[in-house]
Amino acid sequence: MVSLKVLSERKHCKVLCYPRFEQEELGRRVKELERLGVQALEFTGEKRVFEVPVLGKGCVGIVVVAYTNSGRAALKIRRVDADRKEMFHEGEMLRRANAIDVGPKLLDISENFLLMELIEGTHFPEWIESLGEREVQSRVRWVLKDILEQCYRLDEAGLDHGELSNAPKHIIVDADDRPYLLDFETASINRRVSNVTSVCQYLFLGSQIADKVKEKLGKVDEKQLINALRTYKRKRTKENFEKLVEKFL
Repeated sequence: MVSLKVLSERKHCKVLCYPRFEQEELGRRVKELERLGVQALEFTGEKRVFEVPVLGKGCVGIVVVAYTNSGRAALKIRRVDADRKEMFHEGEMLRRANAIDVGPKLLDISENFLLMELIEGTHFPEWIESLGEREVQSRVRWVLKDILEQCYRLDEAGLDHGELSNAPKHIIVDADDRPYLLDFETASINRRVSNVTSVCQYLFLGSQIADKVKEKLGKVDEKQLINALRTYKRKRTKENFEKLVEKFL
């Protein structure tokens, strides 16, 4: 854990201005963090930035653990070379998702930072790979049904996640087998929603993770699944969604 008061003296400070470090920008960002109530940062995780471990690293941001007055949280830091100038859009998309019980809770937002609930868990591919034989099917069915229901609520709300057709980094499962959809940076309320159909393509059709799901869950009739998805896509009703879920889960 590194306090903001000494951050500028440590190599960790470069993470705040990845990939192009500037002392002046660091000063602005530290003050921004102070206004958000962040007191210290924790650098841990499997990814690395300037040889510093972090929770996540993407095209838009770097994710680390932050300490606030309310405890530990996840902090997404906007990269200085990101293709967007602020984090407010992603914050608004996450706020809309939270309203229907989807995604980690949004705690605060500023120009360069997104402060969220810290979800401690395992990305879906690693989670399903780690399952033993005991109660495998019931656990997998439970998690998959929850994922599909969250995607249906997003469809109903008119909020398209945008990255669920290939989502190895966008679904995390906690210790209680509760799945969370992450990363709403490309989400939109201005395009046709395809959350259920996209996540079904990822989970059940033509991918390495689909093969793993079949291994744990049993064979899925792809032709029936495609037909059910087409029916749902034509008429996005609760009835058609439930038929889709019941047929395979």
